[in-house]
Amino acid sequence: MIRSEIESKFQSLQKDIISSLELVDGSGRFRYDQWQRAEGGGGVSSIIENGRILEKGGVNFSAVYGPLHPGAAKALGVETKEFYACGVSIVLHPKNPMVPIIHMNVRYFETGSTYWFGGGIDLTPHYVVKQDAAFFHQQLKNTCDAFSPHFYSEYKKWADDYFYLPHRNETRGIGGIFFDRLNNENTGLSKERLFEFVLAVGETFAPTYTFLMQKNFEHPYTETHKKWQALRRGRYVEFNLVYDRGTKFGLETGGRTESILMSLPATAAWIYDYTPETSSEEEYTLSMLKKGISWLEKN
Repeated sequence: MIRSEIESKFQSLQKDIISSLELVDGSGRFRYDQWQRAEGGGGVSSIIENGRILEKGGVNFSAVYGPLHPGAAKALGVETKEFYACGVSIVLHPKNPMVPIIHMNVRYFETGSTYWFGGGIDLTPHYVVKQDAAFFHQQLKNTCDAFSPHFYSEYKKWADDYFYLPHRNETRGIGGIFFDRLNNENTGLSKERLFEFVLAVGETFAPTYTFLMQKNFEHPYTETHKKWQALRRGRYVEFNLVYDRGTKFGLETGGRTESILMSLPATAAWIYDYTPETSSEEEYTLSMLKKGISWLEKN
């Protein structure tokens, strides 16, 4: 498997997802911003703003290479000075607070004779709805089960642990799956089979999220709901700027700042020592932002 094949399929994935999102949004259109990286490689950032359903988001492709920053090399635990990285990264912030925020990333990394795949999908609802959570996790489990009976449970736990704000003692949302550094040695799957898995994860994104978009975008909401949405977006910003490895790696390797920070919402809020009302929808949502919840269980 050569780099050009990986790049071609990731680029096709990006285009297919954009087409699906535009179709369901109805009025929003992605604008394409092609860029080059001075040290090697480049990408295409595709941004949507002020759509019918999607307020702001991006579906980005990049394939970059060149010298690896010493800080990044240390964090990755590698000694080589050259790297190659290719992937698709998505974050979408909807207008309606009843439609969840979603993130996806699928990627390939290579340095010297070492390679690995990484990625995942996670959902951040402003308001937790168990039915939607069960649907979301079932789609991910179906994809994982086609490759290994162990992937879903392992990668769900990984997502719970990764998408976590320790200073808040809460998960970013209801999790999903997250995996990193997958190769033949730690999965028993060939490089080609692992790439099929990563592509399958990517292909799960559009039908899963567009279903949730269509189901919830006309749900009525109030100013209280919008205020809560802004606060939950604030939590999203905290995670991405403080803990997210992809953000740090991109900035440390001279990545394109505008593309890296497209994950941030157009607006967010922080209210000092905010406490939701007792027995409110907001209090319930906070109570569900915990690790280890089995969302597939019937409740």
